[in-house]
Amino acid sequence: MPALTVLAAVLEQSVQWKYGTAGTIGLLLLTVGIRSRRPTLSSAGAVILALLVTGPALNS
Repeated sequence: MPALTVLAAVLEQSVQWKYGTAGTIGLLLLTVGIRSRRPTLSSAGAVILALLVTGPALNS
């Protein structure tokens, strides 16, 4: 389990570094939604992350 915790922390830091606070909120909503089995939260998090990832491609 410690390896999974380290991996989660590294993933969170890389999302924060690349996408800022909005990326962290999207990742938080996605993980909380998956763990609590609430599709609304996980969908909202996935949409936020998708918009952040595809945003530069849509603007050019």
